[in-house]
Amino acid sequence: MNIVATGVDIAIFGGRMEDPAPISLALTLALLLPSLAVTVRRLHDIDRTGWWILIALIPIIGWIVLLVFHVSDSDSDNRFGISPKGYQGTVAV
Repeated sequence: MNIVATGVDIAIFGGRMEDPAPISLALTLALLLPSLAVTVRRLHDIDRTGWWILIALIPIIGWIVLLVFHVSDSDSDNRFGISPKGYQGTVAV
């Protein structure tokens, strides 16, 4: 998506690197909050708090740890609620 936005920026505003890329910047800002929300939801699925997202601030090692968290299997029952993976349409109360 960002590649397309960058291509549109180059086509409209030219390929000068000293100029900001307004379309690419707007897309990045528009997708930032939803991306954070999905990451926190994924961390909740594996029974971790949303604060673990801050591990991404550690270069390379933090990114690898967060990637491992993203590909980990969901816990069927965690403190944040039932896993959507095992949801069958009824909830036992």
